[in-house]
Amino acid sequence: MQPRNMSMSGVVDLGAVKAAGEAKQKAEEARAQRAAAGSGPGSAAAPSGLVIDVDEAGFELDVLQRSAEVPVVIDFWAEWCEPCKQLGPLLERLAQEYRGRFVLAKIDVDSNQMLFQQFGVQGIPAVFAVIAGQALPLFQGAAPEAQVRQVLDQLIQAAEERFGIVGAPVDGDAAPVAEQAPEPPVDPVLAAAHEALDAGDLGGAVQAYRNVLSDNPLNQEAKLGLAQAELLARVQGLDEREVRTAAADAPTDVQAQLRAADLDLVGGHVEDAFGRLVETVRRTAGDDRESVRLRLLELFEVIGGEDPRVVAARGALARVLF
Repeated sequence: MQPRNMSMSGVVDLGAVKAAGEAKQKAEEARAQRAAAGSGPGSAAAPSGLVIDVDEAGFELDVLQRSAEVPVVIDFWAEWCEPCKQLGPLLERLAQEYRGRFVLAKIDVDSNQMLFQQFGVQGIPAVFAVIAGQALPLFQGAAPEAQVRQVLDQLIQAAEERFGIVGAPVDGDAAPVAEQAPEPPVDPVLAAAHEALDAGDLGGAVQAYRNVLSDNPLNQEAKLGLAQAELLARVQGLDEREVRTAAADAPTDVQAQLRAADLDLVGGHVEDAFGRLVETVRRTAGDDRESVRLRLLELFEVIGGEDPRVVAARGALARVLF
């Protein structure tokens, strides 16, 4: 059984992109005609299909659906952008070298403003990834090749560990991917915990995940599930306006800041949640500081240790503590 991935994890709301794609059916048909003719933004940029040009109309098919079987790396670029001309060829070369471990989707921001805005791109070149329909930022700017390789390796590892996606050939010319080993038997207690979480039985899910961890403290899937269930249980019944007013009025009130950070995360404001708690750690000491630090670590578990926002927040926490 694959680990649960919460839709509230601060990733881009891809539902709006999907709706926009459906509303542009005529544009999609035109794109398909251009692709068949071998020109225009819908055509593949490389014979193997490992590098593709994507527009708004084709985003659902070319990115969302494809991401269920292979990680899709998105390169936001423009013709006038000089750093884009450095990064683009590097990403294209690495896409060929990795031979199906990821697909590179190139999006011209001048022609696709809706996608540019939907992803919250601040500047280009900007690189995102989509795995199993979930989007996350990777880096911005023309990064050195060594750094790009490191990010791609981490992305592929995350796709394998969290979603069971190891890459797939994108057409007949691509090298076949080695057959996956069969999944290990499902732990019935862990399966019961997942079912409770899916059904909204948060108390039952919390207890079930704790049962798994009592037998296997290193079970990462159970750790993630427990963090998710506990977070959802904490925000149940909270009045968002009251919580945020209390946090704004009392910046040194630890409990007020913890509740506001939980709501930040559930609302998708990941950086705000992390920044709030890092600042609270800076302002507090003793047991209060330790309780905030531990809560921050729990929220890291919800998002995932490989997420760049978690990496940045860990660094900020370390600077405050030491």
